[in-house]
Amino acid sequence: MQKDLPPPYSEAANVGFNVPPNPGPPHGFAGPPPGFAGPPPGFPGHAPNPQVYPGPPAASVVVTNVPVMMQTFGPYPQPMTCPSCHQQTTTRVLSEPSTKTHLLALLLCFVGCVPCCLLPYCLDTCQNQNHYCSNCSAYLGVYNDAAVYQQRRYW
Repeated sequence: MQKDLPPPYSEAANVGFNVPPNPGPPHGFAGPPPGFAGPPPGFPGHAPNPQVYPGPPAASVVVTNVPVMMQTFGPYPQPMTCPSCHQQTTTRVLSEPSTKTHLLALLLCFVGCVPCCLLPYCLDTCQNQNHYCSNCSAYLGVYNDAAVYQQRRYW
């Protein structure tokens, strides 16, 4: 069984492409502009002392450091300046169940203490204490007694 092979490259390269030879520079071409430095060193026709033009001025880079305010929150309301409304206020604290709360309730349920599985939802120490601004209700941060990160950054 003979498969059809493609034509050789020499035949395929000349099929359908009628490219005229390079006619040279267009009529009225005056050559390079005055002061043209010419080709880089190592190329034919390199000028011995090319004219060097200064480049654009270097851009100034301004580096600013933005201060990061760190606020440590506790389990109780505390005075602070709200970063959203910029008012001096005392935080409003709401206790909300966390992953720790749910895991502790599930553990009590598996151990067999089914009536006690609701206890973590009643204890503030098993929940996160979320701090909110009492003026604009913006979230400010969280406190939980087992957390390593008890701070929120504002930038």
